[in-house]
Amino acid sequence: MSILPIFIPHAGCPHQCVFCNQKRISGQSSATVANAKAQIDRWLQWLKPSQEHEAAFYGGSFTGLEPQLQESLLELTDGLLEQGIIGRVRCSTRPDYITPEALQRLLDHRLTTVELGVQSLDDKVLEAAERGHTAAQVETAMQLLKEYGFTTGIQLMVGMPQQDFASVKETVAKVVALKPDIARIYPLLVIKDTPLAKAYEQGLFKPLSIEEAVEQAAYVYEQLTNANINVIRVGLQADEELTSPGNIIAGPFHPSMGELVKSRVLRNEITPRLASLYDNNSREITISCPQKLVSKIIGLKKSNQEYWQILFPHLNINIKIDNSINNYIIQ
Repeated sequence: MSILPIFIPHAGCPHQCVFCNQKRISGQSSATVANAKAQIDRWLQWLKPSQEHEAAFYGGSFTGLEPQLQESLLELTDGLLEQGIIGRVRCSTRPDYITPEALQRLLDHRLTTVELGVQSLDDKVLEAAERGHTAAQVETAMQLLKEYGFTTGIQLMVGMPQQDFASVKETVAKVVALKPDIARIYPLLVIKDTPLAKAYEQGLFKPLSIEEAVEQAAYVYEQLTNANINVIRVGLQADEELTSPGNIIAGPFHPSMGELVKSRVLRNEITPRLASLYDNNSREITISCPQKLVSKIIGLKKSNQEYWQILFPHLNINIKIDNSINNYIIQ
């Protein structure tokens, strides 16, 4: 399966959030049908038709666009669906731009998944970020999306202004209650030419460290996953535009943020079990796992192994590859 991304940067948004410069994040500068078609044509140079492929409108608030522009953009994906090049279409939008009329339009063009840029469900945090919507509007939007039969997604952030770890935990509890199908987690970065960049330069905002961001994002990931909510991405895509010199001014950017977070989740799971065995005088332990989990259990640059060596100085931990199992086994 491949995602065919169509960026409509900052289009349809009634506000500029303090952290947002969507043109830099997406690498695109305008929301037009011609621009969208050019993006599609680039992908079609190598994309082989498959019902598993999905076109995705990213970057702006799709249902906030002028209805005629929405129709014209969706006609592009209608053609891809009819030709069998893709099998599904999704979009991202704001919770306050979810209406019965907008959802019916999406259904008419066979769009099946709607992701909401939520970031937080703490009204104090939403106000500080100048999101322009409330937590209650998110709940209303989610209810309406489910009534219309859409697959639902929620995008969350850690490290926002006025957001501490307690606020993150409260938001996660509310998200779990809303039962979205999928989620994305983004540690907040300070991007050039944003209101947040000015606040940072004036000493009015302090971003999370990478360690803090990994800890908080790992908590979000673990809670959502345990609630059977599929976390499909952690961290921004490290594309050429975003990572070009000077674009990221500050914040917990790491090109392997997803790997760091998943590795931390495993560390959090495994450590109490190692502690129990260690307290019962076990000094030789084997962790069996499939090849795909080895790097996550060991940790980036062996960070988990080093953590356990410090915590349990007399414990010898062996990693054994066993591709006949799907998870890990501690013996």
